[in-house]
Amino acid sequence: MKIKIEKEVNIVALKLQANVRYWEDSEINEVSDKNGDLVPFRKGDLWCPEIDIETGIIKNWPKGTRAEIHYKVCDQFSGQFIDENGETIIDIEDEYVPDFMCPKEEGYGNYIIMDIDTEGRIEHWDIEGSSFFEQN
Repeated sequence: MKIKIEKEVNIVALKLQANVRYWEDSEINEVSDKNGDLVPFRKGDLWCPEIDIETGIIKNWPKGTRAEIHYKVCDQFSGQFIDENGETIIDIEDEYVPDFMCPKEEGYGNYIIMDIDTEGRIEHWDIEGSSFFEQN
């Protein structure tokens, strides 16, 4: 027998797998990253950082690396929201880019647009005010 229950969980991370169509509009340490060869956490056509939800810090970001990210992803944004026990709470597959992934400027559901400082912190990170959680 299955029943639906509602419970409160503490989400601590987002493990991202964004299928990037265009890499060339980004800069890593003020160098144009035309092929996506410079950005940390690239795996083939995917960008796969793990983001601390509360702080907006990317886990294991190489210290001293600064990035201006501007990736066209469209409806190929995937990832998992992870709780404090390492369990997947929300699994996203091939969705529009959520607004919280565009803290620098409007991404219109198609782009990841953000600046990442030398400590791996996404500048102006604000997931609390996101409309994403109202829809999911």
